[in-house]
Amino acid sequence: MAKVAFLGLGVMGYPMAGHLVKAGHDVCVYNRTTAKAEAWATEHGGRFAATPKDAASGADFVMCCVGNDDDLRQVCVGENGAFEGMAEGTIFVDHTTVSAKVTAEMYDASKAQGISFVDGPVSGGQAGAENGVLSIMCGGDQASYDAAEPIMQSYGRSIKRLGASGAGQLTKMVNQICIAGLVQGLSEGLHFAEKAGLDGRAVVEVIAGGAAGSWQMQNRYETMIDDEFEHGFAVDWMRKDLGICLDTADEVGASLPVTALVDQFYKDVQKLGGGRWDTSSLIKRLRAMG
Repeated sequence: MAKVAFLGLGVMGYPMAGHLVKAGHDVCVYNRTTAKAEAWATEHGGRFAATPKDAASGADFVMCCVGNDDDLRQVCVGENGAFEGMAEGTIFVDHTTVSAKVTAEMYDASKAQGISFVDGPVSGGQAGAENGVLSIMCGGDQASYDAAEPIMQSYGRSIKRLGASGAGQLTKMVNQICIAGLVQGLSEGLHFAEKAGLDGRAVVEVIAGGAAGSWQMQNRYETMIDDEFEHGFAVDWMRKDLGICLDTADEVGASLPVTALVDQFYKDVQKLGGGRWDTSSLIKRLRAMG
């Protein structure tokens, strides 16, 4: 078993780090709010450190799941950053959804210090993290990925290297682009059923097994019908991710008209006070329109 540091104990990182302990690894965590790190250590029997550098010192692998580009830079190369504490030959795995630009920066910075950097954004939401069944999309050097994959198996069900550094983040962008359109389509379908006087549950029972079926339909239709949005992936986070998608699309010359439109619909949801609602709350916007 390995010595592993885990940086960032949000709704995803907290259970992911816990799965590492359950798998038998020696885990030390860091979180910006120390009280949360203390609570995690009490619950899971691991250790916590005051800085990313301290957490990373002596670790074979450093896993990270923070908020955004700036957060990643801070924990990697900021004051008392993890890279300072990592020994030559050790591996840093970033599970944050960030831009390909900052991924390239951290990959180059890691190489300069004789360590490795793998980008491994995740999909599956809070439930996937809690159940240890996340999908993990990876980019980076093959040897570094091969070494880190057994560690990621502690909380991942589908883990794949898609190519060189940045390929994982680009694949996560594809994931978010596809989800945005699916959720809007599902919202419109359920909204139409309501307005037409149909039983939404009965409708989904009939169509879910056909071409209209999706993970979103199977897992979100009931709470959408019941107007419940206090679970899952938050609208604020989705807008951050879609912003990355749209910026990257401009860089690579891709056209994302539906994604751009849905991003604005999520902006409307934020104006309704739904920044922390989950992404299926797009239907809430339609209901608000009458």
